[in-house]
Amino acid sequence: MRQNIGLINAVIRITCGLTIVAWATSKLVRRPYDSMPLICTILGAMKVAEGITRFCPLTYLFEESEYYYEDEDYEYEDEEYDDDDTAVEVTVDPT
Repeated sequence: MRQNIGLINAVIRITCGLTIVAWATSKLVRRPYDSMPLICTILGAMKVAEGITRFCPLTYLFEESEYYYEDEDYEYEDEEYDDDDTAVEVTVDPT
């Protein structure tokens, strides 16, 4: 697992994650069967884990998709559209 977020970003994730976990835990103490604080606790813990490991799965997926589309060679045909939105093939004379 390669680190893909910076140090400042990691510190911000840890800080915000711990804040969310603390808020959600205090809400869970008052209402233990409420589902929203439980979801927030899980998401906050995920942010803390991302900050500690300095690895974000969403950033990784975004970077991988950029590399995927960068490597492919797309061949586009030159087409123009006339007034009734039908494609008209354009030929270019290389002289």
